[in-house]
Order: sequence, then C-alpha cells, then structure tokens
Amino acid sequence: MTESKEKLYKAVEHHCEGDSTGHDWWHIYRVVKLALRIGEQENVNIELVEIAALMHDLDDWKLSSDSENYPNARKLLKENNFDQSTIDRVIEIVEQVSFKGAGVDTTPRSIEAMVVQDADRLDAIGAIGVARAFAFGGSKGRPLYAPEVEPQMHQSFEEYKQSKGHTINHFYEKLLLLKDRLNTNTAKEIATERHKFMQLFLDQFYKEWNI
Repeated sequence: MTESKEKLYKAVEHHCEGDSTGHDWWHIYRVVKLALRIGEQENVNIELVEIAALMHDLDDWKLSSDSENYPNARKLLKENNFDQSTIDRVIEIVEQVSFKGAGVDTTPRSIEAMVVQDADRLDAIGAIGVARAFAFGGSKGRPLYAPEVEPQMHQSFEEYKQSKGHTINHFYEKLLLLKDRLNTNTAKEIATERHKFMQLFLDQFYKEWNI
C-alpha cells in the first residue's frame, strides 16, 4: 500500500469515529474488502474500485446535510494528493452506489460502479445486515416493529428519503430486494446464504412476536 493510500485509509477511519448508525469504519472496511474480492473476478480498474469503496459513505445522504457535492470525499482525496481526474472518476462511481427506493432504477453505468454497489449491498444483508438495520433504526428513534404500518414500495428517491417506517418494514422496502438487483455473478453467489438468513430471521421474529 502506498503512503498516500495508507494516509487516506487512516483519514477515513478518523472521519467515521463515533458512528453508531451502521455506517461506521468497519462497514467501510468490509465494503472495501468485498469490492476487491468481487473486482478480482471482473475486468475492472481495481485501484479505482478500492478508492471508491473507501469513499462511498463519507457523504451519504442519510448522514450528511450536504451530500450532493460530496465535499468530504473530495476534500480527503485532494488532501492526499489524488489528481482531479481520479477524484472525478471516484465521485462518479460513488454517485451510483446508493439504493433510492424500490421503484427507482439505480443500475450502474460502469463495471467499477457495479462492483462497489454490489459490495455495499452485500453488507446490507445477512447477519451483519440485520444488525446494521436495527442499529440505524435505533439511531433514528424508529420502533422495531409496528404491525399496523404496512411496507411501502417507494416510487421516487424523495419518497424513500422521507420514509420513517419501523425497521421490520425496511426488510421489505429494501433488504429483501437486494439479492435480485446485484450486478455481478460473484456478488449473487455471496448473497444467496445472506438472503436466506434474513428470511429465517423474519420467520423467527414473527414467531416470537405472535406467541
């Protein structure tokens, strides 16, 4: 690892200190590792994939009031001597990562963006995905479950951003949809077991809820 890249890793870790929403340093670390694993099986610019995965949540709209211009990612990349062309390419990938609602097409435009999007979505499902969902819900003051509130298949990003539903609904509105929206075969293979775990979790949750 180059000195510049090592400093960038440390800067991102420092930026994420204190996060309790499930978008902490370890989430980013896992996404980087998954992106590298998937990228090894695809014809990608692996350096670009790694840096974009590292940057992907620094300006997430759920965490930042100024997410549109990606100020945190741009600042850290510039401070660590990445040239403007690389910065622009990284931001272009990061722009394509987020889920924006069940009815919103977020198909990436490049293989690098497909890989980073897949890595991020894999970390949203399975056992870690379940843990992260409840961590985020708790951080936003949302109930675990409210049986009278049905899931909503949001048809626009604005609808999705305004949603304040309970955490169990989030499984139906997003998490259970992700397996079939992955881009690469490697990610689809990894997703199979994780998806099954979420289904088993929900079965057990309802069994205990309805005792």
